[in-house]
Amino acid sequence: MRMLLRVAIPTEAGNAAVKAGTLGSTIEGILAGLKPEAVYFFLDDNGQRTGSIVFDMKNASDMVAIAEPWFLAFGAKISLRPAMTPQDLASTGPAMSEAVKHYGK
Repeated sequence: MRMLLRVAIPTEAGNAAVKAGTLGSTIEGILAGLKPEAVYFFLDDNGQRTGSIVFDMKNASDMVAIAEPWFLAFGAKISLRPAMTPQDLASTGPAMSEAVKHYGK
């Protein structure tokens, strides 16, 4: 299932990794295991180094392997949620119609 992972690295932990010269290599190592479809980095509304990562998750039990490296390396805050492409959304027509039939007013 396509997932959207958002990772926020606390400023102190990020600064320590930058000073140690390990920020980039640590992130690269974590991402190598995810084999992401897309990765974007930015500053969030709290000024933290943040990444949005789109990847495929095979099993719910994979959440541990996905989250723990970020927690352990940076004390990061993460959110993980399913995501759809426009093609995925287009294929939801029958389910939407059924929901409207049963629950629409």
